[in-house]
Amino acid sequence: MAITVKDVAKKAGVATSTVSRVVNNHPSISEATKKKVQKVMDELGYVPNIAARNLGKRTSNAIGIILPPLNSKERMANPFFLEIIEAITDKARSNNMTTAVAVAKTLDDLLEDVKVMHTQKQVSGFILAYAHQGDPVIKYLTDNDIPFTLIGQPYTQHESVNYIDNDNQLLGQHATEYLINKGHKNILFVTNSIKEGIYFERYFGYQKAMIIHQLNPYESVSIIEHTDYADFEDTLMTTKATAIVVIDDIFALRIMQLIEMYGYRVPDDISIITFNNSVLSTLTHPYLTTIDIDVAQLGHAAVNMLIRHLNGEHISNTKIVVPHELVERETVIPIKK
Repeated sequence: MAITVKDVAKKAGVATSTVSRVVNNHPSISEATKKKVQKVMDELGYVPNIAARNLGKRTSNAIGIILPPLNSKERMANPFFLEIIEAITDKARSNNMTTAVAVAKTLDDLLEDVKVMHTQKQVSGFILAYAHQGDPVIKYLTDNDIPFTLIGQPYTQHESVNYIDNDNQLLGQHATEYLINKGHKNILFVTNSIKEGIYFERYFGYQKAMIIHQLNPYESVSIIEHTDYADFEDTLMTTKATAIVVIDDIFALRIMQLIEMYGYRVPDDISIITFNNSVLSTLTHPYLTTIDIDVAQLGHAAVNMLIRHLNGEHISNTKIVVPHELVERETVIPIKK
């Protein structure tokens, strides 16, 4: 015999409407009541009929996760995206919600996927796992008043878009100052993306640190096209760089390969510091010195913010900054005097 809402309400000593509000995570229900009702549901083995409930509301109990365009094997293999999906899914599950992922190679295709997910009511709201300049997806969401949370800083509409992020400018500054404090002066900033928010913020932080310490900040070295790889060797020679700040862990591994192919050694000739502290940081030697951005907290905070929005709370112009931590390993050494 199936357990019903009435069974739960009777044993918990509450109204059936209270049980429904607990199932829907309604903000009007106190934490004490939530825990009491949840305990009874667990004891009786009650499973909410989410599909039926959503049909009545003509909505979904799912969160859409939107990844940036994954237009290369390198970007597709970036552990950050798997980690953020896991973090969002874990937090969604604890709130009796599921997740669906939108992924494509171009922004146009990504936009079409998001439109389908919205118009077919496959999800209640979205979490964007990126901030991209001129993004048509975020324009579609804002123009249609669709609930969403952004992981990253928006390029426009700062007063209306709710977002969670690290202080990426501070990350760039922190990484660069770490190298400067090790005696490095000729420091490059290398990236494989020049359109996403983390690039601008981390590069600005690099520039700020160099200027504060009265050092020459170089133009960022973009390695995107095939010809850029050959130019990189010339850049190393002309700048006589002793250290590099790299945009993220997975690209840092590629940069290490290039450096060694050009006849340099890491960290003996060139030190490297990077970001994210992904699983790749310790899969090859030397282990990467990196900055941990706490991906789990980014994902969990994004879900909490979106759920508050879905529950009708007024949370416009909300910003959450997740702290970071520098992890010292093997790719940075003091400069030889």
